[in-house]
Formats: sequence, C-alpha cells, structure tokens
Amino acid sequence: MSKAQFTREKILQKSAALFNRQGYAGSSMSDIMQVTGLKKGGIYNHFKSKDELALEAFDYIVGKINQRYSDALKGKRHALDRLRAIIQVFRVYIDEDDFLLKGGCPVLNTAVESDDTHPALRQRVQAVMNSWRHLIHRFIDKGIERRQIRPDVDADTVATIMISSLEGAVMMSKLYGDPVHMQRAIAHLDQYVQTLAVQG
Repeated sequence: MSKAQFTREKILQKSAALFNRQGYAGSSMSDIMQVTGLKKGGIYNHFKSKDELALEAFDYIVGKINQRYSDALKGKRHALDRLRAIIQVFRVYIDEDDFLLKGGCPVLNTAVESDDTHPALRQRVQAVMNSWRHLIHRFIDKGIERRQIRPDVDADTVATIMISSLEGAVMMSKLYGDPVHMQRAIAHLDQYVQTLAVQG
C-alpha cells in the first residue's frame, strides 16, 4: 500500500467512526481534521468534498460489516444455520469493542439521518438494506428448495422480522446503555428461526 493509499484509508476509517458516532451533519470539517490528524488540504487531496467523503466512509464501514457476514457464513450450508449466523453477527454491538461501531449500527444511523436531508446517502442505505434482504430471501428460497424450510414461509416477512428486530434492539441497547435488549432479540430470533424448519 502506497503512502497515499494508506492516508486515504486512514481518512475513511477515522471519518467512518466519527460519522457513526456524531452523524454526518453533526461532524464538522474541524472534527474530521481532529480525528485524522490532517489539515483540510490533506483531506481534500483525497476527497473533493465532505459529501464525497461521507458516501465513501459509509461504503467503507458497510464493507467491514459485510466482511463479518462473510466470515460468519463460512462453512454454513444449512439454511437455518445461515440465518442464525446473520443474527449472531449483531453480537458485535454488545460483545466487541470495535471503535468503528461504537456509535451503533451505521446503516440504522444513516437511514435515520439521511431520510430527508441527504438523498445520495439515503440511496446508499437502501441499496445496503436491499442486499441484506436479498441475502435472507436467498437463504429462505434455497432452504425451501432443499426441504430444510417449510414451503409456506414467506421470505419477505422473515427479512422484515429479522432486520427490524435486530436494528430495533441495537437502538434500544444504545439508548439505555444495556445489552439486554440485543440479547433478548437474538434469543427470540433464534427460536423464531427454528419455527421455519420442516418438521419431522
């Protein structure tokens, strides 16, 4: 990695963590300069604007989360095990000390903040959410095909229940500073996933 690539990566990493804690609107260029240790010119050498940095920082942090999904899914072949692996990834918000995710789920945070104020970011969040929903849909469809999941299970419903339960639990755990909300959601979803199985 060249010095320029290293600097760019550092800007993305530090800015992604900052935006996730303070929001895009709540993070000034001074804040970005402070966390990166760079002057404004040093940042603008790599990014044309704060908006461009915001979009790329979001992509960067989502890439890190997607890597967690890939790692969790390795070796999992059964549809129910794959769904459980997705659920377990959310333990990162209660079990680990990842500075990137200190502010909670960046997808949830960005969805709330960008709803009306930042259309480009909103599109990015929708694309990520669509890919997560598609992933769950694929696992359900494959599970039905392999007779691991009941044929009457609706994949869109499962995706809605899983994602909204997990994201809501992140919000509650952050709000109250108490991981019990995420623990309860994970335990409930583990039981819920079992109800999708073909019986007998």
